[in-house]
Amino acid sequence: MLQPTQAARAPAGERAGRHDGEALYAALDLGTNNCRLLVASAHSSADKGAGAIKVFDSFSRIVRLGEGVSATGMLSDEAMERTMGALKACQKKLEKYTLQDVRFVATEACRRAGNGAAFIEKVRAQTGMSIEIISTEEEARLAFLGCSSLLKPESRRAVVFDIGGGSTELMWVDVGQGKRIDDWLSINYGVMNLADKFGGQGFADVAFSDMTRLIAGYIAPFDAKNKIREAIAGSHVQLLSTSGTVTTLAAIHLGLPRYDRARIDGITLSVADIRATTIFGNKYVA
Repeated sequence: MLQPTQAARAPAGERAGRHDGEALYAALDLGTNNCRLLVASAHSSADKGAGAIKVFDSFSRIVRLGEGVSATGMLSDEAMERTMGALKACQKKLEKYTLQDVRFVATEACRRAGNGAAFIEKVRAQTGMSIEIISTEEEARLAFLGCSSLLKPESRRAVVFDIGGGSTELMWVDVGQGKRIDDWLSINYGVMNLADKFGGQGFADVAFSDMTRLIAGYIAPFDAKNKIREAIAGSHVQLLSTSGTVTTLAAIHLGLPRYDRARIDGITLSVADIRATTIFGNKYVA
């Protein structure tokens, strides 16, 4: 079972402030494929409920930091340059606010690359941003905390998963026991390095069956250990995810010309919806 840990706190100079009477917080996720920033306040209301947030600012850019890491074991100069540009854009956004607290984290690309820690130190020197390279366990825990409020009371069990650019985390959750994570699994493949393994994004359609078999092979022991297949057949098991993959599927399902957070966050799709959208998406890309 995952053990809770204390969140890293920002230095005093980066805290101590409010915006229009509200305490603001910032979170940055430097992933293998994307760099994302969110500036928000806690915001409970009758329509949003407890645990909701009010977004003041955000940033998202595909940086492909982990490009080539699987082959070379190192972050490339080009990838680091792209990422540094995105982080400097985040820095400019952060300078507009007085923040109560922040947490900036980096995941699989920086975990795996031999020069990952050196790059994070370079970021600190150039931007003043202190980014923490977190473990797969902490990544899973944070993913769960970020979406656990969407677990439905009628669900006895849930599979919570986060498909990243360089890794995928799955959690087997007992919803009835205080939303407890009973087991978890980290697979060292995400959308980016999985595509790279099979020749790049241009070969994704051709290699789709091979990709599926590879990931299914990692999941099978986790399924057998926790009897997930039997649980799904015997009772209501919720599938809950937080990642660009599922939000993109939801956007395609809704036919959105542009991403709309208000329409995507908390959306429920049936398995039939997902299958139909995936088939449509493949035809659309082709």
